[in-house]
Amino acid sequence: MLTIAIANQKGGVGKTTTAINMATAMAATGWRTLLIDLDPQGNASTGLGVGSNSREVSSYDLIVDEVPLVDAAVETSIPGLDIVPATVDLSGAEIELVSVEERTARLRNALSNHTGHEICFIDCPPSLGLLTLNALCAADTLLVPLQCEFFALEGLSQLLQTVERVQQRFNPDLDIIGVALTMYDRRNRLTDQVSDDVRDCLGNLVFETVIPRNVRLSEAPSHGLPALVYDHSCVGSRAYIALARELIGRFPPERQAA
Repeated sequence: MLTIAIANQKGGVGKTTTAINMATAMAATGWRTLLIDLDPQGNASTGLGVGSNSREVSSYDLIVDEVPLVDAAVETSIPGLDIVPATVDLSGAEIELVSVEERTARLRNALSNHTGHEICFIDCPPSLGLLTLNALCAADTLLVPLQCEFFALEGLSQLLQTVERVQQRFNPDLDIIGVALTMYDRRNRLTDQVSDDVRDCLGNLVFETVIPRNVRLSEAPSHGLPALVYDHSCVGSRAYIALARELIGRFPPERQAA
């Protein structure tokens, strides 16, 4: 199973929207897909229509109580897409894990030898605490959504430093598969400036596809649906389909077919 963490320590950059729609796009192309909601807010779970009554076993149980992954994953309305939902219990996991041995390897252990899915996305919380550290230690690679605004650049530099530390101490195989520019507004000159600065700094690491600001992307979660299902023809949905295609193109050759 190819495991991709979707992380950025800054909130409001489109992590959950990206996680939901990329997972949906991969499932639609035939990949058996798993999404792990590692954010205590549980927005990815809500955005896929998984209500609180369906969250008897959650990512908290997966990490803290070491419940088997097969018992934690639940089906969504999207064929081929399962989710490990989050509950508010996850907000206490950071404290509970402090005194646990191998506290950064809990998620990696939970995912090891799992064969029920071909690809796994991890929706990380907007911080660089133990939950995000677990995701980075478990992941093969990292996808970074980056909002096109000045302060996002500062958060990106801190995230890159964290990735280096994780590579040195916990997961030497971790790499960054790409940076996705989100909330792109062509009417805003600052958007173009930030985009140019990021591309000058990171080069080909930045995906060619940009995710625009789009009302339909914002509306979809309130209906418990990914934008790709809520309105597959809107510009936001088309952008995520293009991003998924570009993402697959960056997989190793042996991984490019589901």
